[in-house]
Amino acid sequence: MSKSDGMNYAPKGKPSPVVKPGEFVFAATALDHGHINGQCNGLSEAGGELRWVYDPDPKKVEAFQKNFPGVKVAPNLETILDDADVKLVAAAAIPNLRGPLGIRVMESGKDYFTDKTPFTSLEQLDAAKVAVEKTGKKYAVYFSERLHVECAMYAGDLVHSGAIGKVVNVIGMGPHRLGAAGRPSWFFNKEQYGGILTDIGSHQIEQFLHYSGATDAEVISATVGNFANPEHPELEDFGQASLLGNNGATSHYRVDWFTPAGLGTWGDGRTFILGTKGYIELRKYIDVARDGEGNQLYLITDEGTQHMSLTGKVGYPYFGQLILDCLNRTENAMTQAHAFKAAELCIRCQLVAEATAKATAGA
Repeated sequence: MSKSDGMNYAPKGKPSPVVKPGEFVFAATALDHGHINGQCNGLSEAGGELRWVYDPDPKKVEAFQKNFPGVKVAPNLETILDDADVKLVAAAAIPNLRGPLGIRVMESGKDYFTDKTPFTSLEQLDAAKVAVEKTGKKYAVYFSERLHVECAMYAGDLVHSGAIGKVVNVIGMGPHRLGAAGRPSWFFNKEQYGGILTDIGSHQIEQFLHYSGATDAEVISATVGNFANPEHPELEDFGQASLLGNNGATSHYRVDWFTPAGLGTWGDGRTFILGTKGYIELRKYIDVARDGEGNQLYLITDEGTQHMSLTGKVGYPYFGQLILDCLNRTENAMTQAHAFKAAELCIRCQLVAEATAKATAGA
C-alpha cells in the first residue's frame, strides 16, 4: 500500500471471510485506476475468490498479477461475462466509461462494483437506474474514503448509536497529492474525469449523506478553479461546495490537489461531524506533525473527550456485507438509493460550479 500516492492507496486488513472458499467468485477488469487493488483486497479478505482479470493493456495486467498472483488472465471481457460462476465484476475504468461498463456487466447477469465516481453525467446515472430496474443487479460503488478507513467506519457506528445526538453539520476536507508526472492522460481531460467535484468530491457527498441521515440535498453553492496548473488547462485543482440536506443538516467540503511534498501521506483527509450533543473529528490518514498513523478519532461530548487510535481495531465490514448482499439480494452494505443519490449530488455540485464560473466570467 502506498501512503504517498492516493491513486494506488489500497488498504489491507485482517481476513474476515463471510463465505466458504469458492462460494463467491468475482473478477476484475478496467484497471485504469489503482483503486482496483483496494476493491479486490477488500473482497478477497471477506472470502471472495478472484478468478479472472482482463484489461487490454498487458502492463496493467502484469502489475495486477503481482498483487494477486493466483488470478487467471482472461483474453477478453466476454470470457468473464460468460463465466456463470462469476457473481460480481469489480472495475476502475476511466470515469466517463464506468457507467456504460456497469450496464454491460449488469445485463450479463452479474453485479457491478465500480470505483468512485460512478458516473460523469446525469444521463449516465439515469441509464444505470433503468438497467438496475431491468436486471435486478447491483451497481455498487467503492467510496473508499469511508468504506476503507477504519476511523470513518467507526464514526458511523458512533453517530448512529446517538453518541453525539442529532447530526446538524458535516465538514469534509479531501486534499490529495497531484503527482502529475505519474498520472495518465485522461486524468487531465475534463470530459473523461468529470471535474473535481464529480470525481474526488463524490467521497465527501457520500459521507455527508451517511453521517447526517439525509436522503437528498440541495446544492447551495459550489466553485472550482485551476490555481496552479496552467500547463493542464482542463484540470481543476480546487473545488468546494455547500449543501442543505432534506432533514435540515448542512455540509461544506473542499477538495484539492495541493498536498505538499513534505506531508507523510497523500492527503490530510479530515472530517468534522457536529451533533446536538457533541462532535467527532476524524484524522484519516495522518495526525499531522504528531503521529504518522492514520485512523485517529476524537470524540467530544458532555462526558469529556476521548481519543481513539483505530488502526486494526475496526476492520472493513463493508466488503463482507456486500458479498452477502449479492448472495442474499439484501442491502446491508449500502442501499442502491444511497449510492445513486451520492452520485447525483456530486454531479449537481459540479454543474453548479461550472454555471457559477460562467456567470463570473461574463460579469
